[in-house]
Amino acid sequence: MIKSSVKALALGLLSLVCTGLACAQTPSKPIRLIVPYAAGGPIDVTARALAERVKDSLGTVIIENRPGAGGNIGADAVAKATPDGSVIGIAATATHAVNPWLYNRMPYHAATDFAPITQMLRVPNVLVMNAETAKRLQITSLADFLRYARANPAKLNYGSGGNGSAGHLAGELFKSRAGIFAVHIPYNGGNPAQLALLAGQVDFNFDNLATAAPNIKSGKLLALAVTTPTRSAALPDTPAVSEVLKDFSVDTWWGLVAPAGTPAAVVQRLNHAFVQALNAPETKARFANLMAEPVPTSPAAFGQFMAAELSKYEAVVKASGARVD
Repeated sequence: MIKSSVKALALGLLSLVCTGLACAQTPSKPIRLIVPYAAGGPIDVTARALAERVKDSLGTVIIENRPGAGGNIGADAVAKATPDGSVIGIAATATHAVNPWLYNRMPYHAATDFAPITQMLRVPNVLVMNAETAKRLQITSLADFLRYARANPAKLNYGSGGNGSAGHLAGELFKSRAGIFAVHIPYNGGNPAQLALLAGQVDFNFDNLATAAPNIKSGKLLALAVTTPTRSAALPDTPAVSEVLKDFSVDTWWGLVAPAGTPAAVVQRLNHAFVQALNAPETKARFANLMAEPVPTSPAAFGQFMAAELSKYEAVVKASGARVD
């Protein structure tokens, strides 16, 4: 009788302890983190780094690359997974803000099929000119660029990795907000677009800062402005476009989501672990090499951010005329 009472008391105490965050839905198997892009890119690299940092609190996190259809295949796998915390995935600018307006048919609903966990990182895009072109046109600043473009409509052109790419949409939003017209020249990927800029075949691009940085440092490209809401620590002397065009913001971001219906306690536990990992000084230092800035958030804040991005890109994509399928 005494043994039964002691056992009951112990179970009761354990139940009280496990109502806290640490015991909520402790996984009995490894967590699968689906990356909707190929291995080796910045999103994959950062996902693997964080998976390693959270293993003490979450257990083993296995990275599963599911590339294809601009990220839609991997995102759809997350959306259709069992909502118990055993499968989570990456949500990115393309999968959750651009593709829903770019593709005629989508296998998932970006706004309703996911439970946000936390934003992970953002990487600035940067408005860059061919340095020789800028010198010839006497452009040394964003203000110079805008004056020239407004006085010479259609005389400037810009390249991108293709219709509907991040560089294309950034350019279209910039043109609309700045009241300028420049000819868009699509290339088959970001690398060909950058090579065209370096060769002087196009005048300017909106490029990923991590990609453009070596050529900015070498003097081949002139950085006129970054597209994040504030200046980047990687280019502190380069203004943000928002300093001239209020509230302008176009950056590359990604974060973590679970399938819709995942219990709130599970989402909160995942958020706690990954936010701690993102705030670690070692993580910040490692990601700085990729020009990536950690931006950990609450699940609610990340959900609001994604909703705002989805709304913003609806107008941008429709104005661009870009479609897939």
